[in-house]
Amino acid sequence: MPSWQFILKVALTVAVILAVSEIARRSTFWGALLASLPLTSLLAFVWLYLDTGNSDAVAALSRGIFWLVLASLPMFALLPALLGAGWPFWPSLLAACVVTAGAYFSLVWVLERFGVQL
Repeated sequence: MPSWQFILKVALTVAVILAVSEIARRSTFWGALLASLPLTSLLAFVWLYLDTGNSDAVAALSRGIFWLVLASLPMFALLPALLGAGWPFWPSLLAACVVTAGAYFSLVWVLERFGVQL
């Protein structure tokens, strides 16, 4: 891959993250809306296809994201609950991350038992 493509990938990815954080400072609704869009996934689909030309790999990535996004949902439920209960930010974030990591391991284990390939 030419270095200009790598630089473009990095620049676009950074721009999305910076846009979410800057917009969220002004409006949490618009920041949340932008963050909830599958922009990272869309970028990954495009980069993967441009790098490999393999639509089967893109389909497999999309299927994996579909299942694994379920495991990320506890973070978005637990973090505001802990913060709303008066927990400090860092312990709340750590607890939400630990629970989410457990959710990932549990989901992968369950999916393997049902024969779902990631």
